[in-house]
Amino acid sequence: MKPFDRSSLTTNSARLCVIFPGALGDFICFLPALRILSRRAQVELYAHSEFADLVPAGVTVRSLESAEITRLFLSTAPEDSASQDQFGAYAAVYSWMGSQQPAFVQRLQAATLGRCKLFPFRPAATTEHQTEYYLRCLAVTESRRSEPSITLRDEALRWCENFWTEHALTGRAVLTIAPGSGAREKNWPEEFFIAVAKEWRERTGGIAMLLVGPVEAARGGIDRLREDCLAVSDLTLSQVAAVISRSAVYLGNDSGITHLAAAVGVPTVALFGPSDPRQWAPRGRRVTVISRQVDCSPCSNSTMKSCPHRACLSELSAEEVIGVMGKLPELTSLTRWGAGIRV
Repeated sequence: MKPFDRSSLTTNSARLCVIFPGALGDFICFLPALRILSRRAQVELYAHSEFADLVPAGVTVRSLESAEITRLFLSTAPEDSASQDQFGAYAAVYSWMGSQQPAFVQRLQAATLGRCKLFPFRPAATTEHQTEYYLRCLAVTESRRSEPSITLRDEALRWCENFWTEHALTGRAVLTIAPGSGAREKNWPEEFFIAVAKEWRERTGGIAMLLVGPVEAARGGIDRLREDCLAVSDLTLSQVAAVISRSAVYLGNDSGITHLAAAVGVPTVALFGPSDPRQWAPRGRRVTVISRQVDCSPCSNSTMKSCPHRACLSELSAEEVIGVMGKLPELTSLTRWGAGIRV
């Protein structure tokens, strides 16, 4: 793996291209590396379009599904000037996509006249945190730079202020819950989330807010939780970030939204079962990771999919999570929350 070549950035007007195929959680982990690149040059980022809400200043987002990216995977097409015109104009191209695809590698190298750096999407060592891996690709090792952060957009903050007023949330303690993830097997049982939401309301007089994303809406399995919470859906990522930022605490699984909560700086409680926190725990000064120590956890994706008991999550009780939340410094001042634990 070749490190980041700083000599390619000779002027402030230099443009870089970054190709990044990951989902939301991967992208949050990638933010520190992206921020370093954006401080040295203008960056055009090929990624999922919705990430435009979250990128640092100096970064322009282009769709990963664009024709110029698709063309790089075509092994039978002739060499075309369009790819050379598109990617040859950059001072350098950094791709965490296609490193194992010969056609992609060959075409991108040809289009950039060898000025591209291709990296595997995942590190070889699964115990290396994903954030550290992306930084290592750029030869950056300073730990102070490895904490993702997101600057909230003004329009999202204004929208959130109106949302708080509309739902009479001002002055109330809000617990934001995101019960889903990229895999159903990583989700804490619905009844445990319900127990925490109920305890929150009784102890604080506040409200539990349920974030319902496209995956949760499609999969279902949260109907009872919807009845117990203020459910919100159809939000942009910047609106989700703004809502979470105004909450007293966030509770969620190993998911992209949990990484987002950590990145906006809200007290974040992350529930880990089959996945490895050493590689995937959200980074942040106000993050608490809770996991049940069972012999078979963490496990591989194939083992996770066929697990008959899911003890790593089903044996992580609501009482335990409430107990941990009761010790968070940010919550001890809330009425009755820090005094004893019961469900």
